[in-house]
Amino acid sequence: MNAPTTENQYPLEGITVLDLGQVYQGPYCGFLLAMAGARVIKIEPPHGDSVRSRAENTGGNSLAFSMLNSNKEGIVLNLKNPAGRDVLLRLVERADVLVQNFAPGVMDKLGVGYDVLKAHNSGIIYASGSGYGASGPYRDYLAMDLTVQAIGGIMSVTGFEDGPPVKAGAAVSDFLGGAHLFGAVMTALYNRERTGMGSSVETAMFDMCYHTMASNLSMTHLQGRLIPRTGNRHGGLSVVPYNVYPAKDGYIAIICVKDAHWKALCHAMGKDELGVDPKYATNKERAARIDEVDDIVSQWSKTLGKEEIFSMSQTEKFPAAPVRDLNELSADPHLHARGALQNFDHPTLGRIVLPNSPVRFSHLPLMPLSVNPNLGEHTQQVLEEFLGMDEAQINDLQQSGAFSP
Repeated sequence: MNAPTTENQYPLEGITVLDLGQVYQGPYCGFLLAMAGARVIKIEPPHGDSVRSRAENTGGNSLAFSMLNSNKEGIVLNLKNPAGRDVLLRLVERADVLVQNFAPGVMDKLGVGYDVLKAHNSGIIYASGSGYGASGPYRDYLAMDLTVQAIGGIMSVTGFEDGPPVKAGAAVSDFLGGAHLFGAVMTALYNRERTGMGSSVETAMFDMCYHTMASNLSMTHLQGRLIPRTGNRHGGLSVVPYNVYPAKDGYIAIICVKDAHWKALCHAMGKDELGVDPKYATNKERAARIDEVDDIVSQWSKTLGKEEIFSMSQTEKFPAAPVRDLNELSADPHLHARGALQNFDHPTLGRIVLPNSPVRFSHLPLMPLSVNPNLGEHTQQVLEEFLGMDEAQINDLQQSGAFSP
């Protein structure tokens, strides 16, 4: 259980998390908990988290796996084996949180659902992430980030009007799910501090889609009809300019939320007269001439470099940013200066860039990154130190199939 905190401790020091998370949603939650100071023990099946298999000749250490499993210990348990389940129950007796993102019902079928776990530890926080949640008619449907983006409406508003629906390039549903699951765990831990009671909490990726489309839904409501896909324009076509414009060496995103931003952009373009022209001075008028405004901005932007326009936007005070590719992002000076991205010498992958937690504590330095565990790397250590087992007991468990198929 959690120990008293001091000024120099990370908030979750003394908290032990059993992370059964797979792929992105669960492991991201576990990562955030680890970077807040919790001891996170990643529990994998004998074949390992499926993300390990996405890289060949790296010992199961893909970059994606390394990004989401820094600062964790790693053990292997075969939960289809009675001995493996018994070890999990013994770990639960000493843990504070269990995180899992199996399909609803899987943990119950394995004999380690919440009712079983709370009988062994009434204070356990049982955190479940899934695609559609533990209730409702879609409960047992298979769910992945792509399919949730589809059914959740995200794809319907992504892409251009004359093209097909397009998924977001990033795994937005998975990571929304992981971030919300982290919030659910923290809320449950706070509740336990107040009441002494553990609880079962869950988040569903499908539940989170609606909130992200506030602009699109608002305009649909106002107009009483579905709005076609808007490409890089505002989802409700009600903020202008709002687009990605050509530059000499790529693209630049520009948005003018306020009329003052438009005046600043006009000054940067050398067209101050457009800032006060009644046809363009207000957002309402610009929205009525959206194609014309976009053409004005494009004719100017394509004569300059994207970083040049970015610099001008900071001087003139209008919101803009260059469209950077993944290599440019990995080297971004701001993210490295903040420690959000860090160069890391990985024993298998070599020199890579890893993210730290986006959650900051003003009185503490960022948690130093440590390498992700190899498959089952800490099994013996955890069983010895955490459960007090000796080598003979561990060997017996291994012989009984607790760690193997």
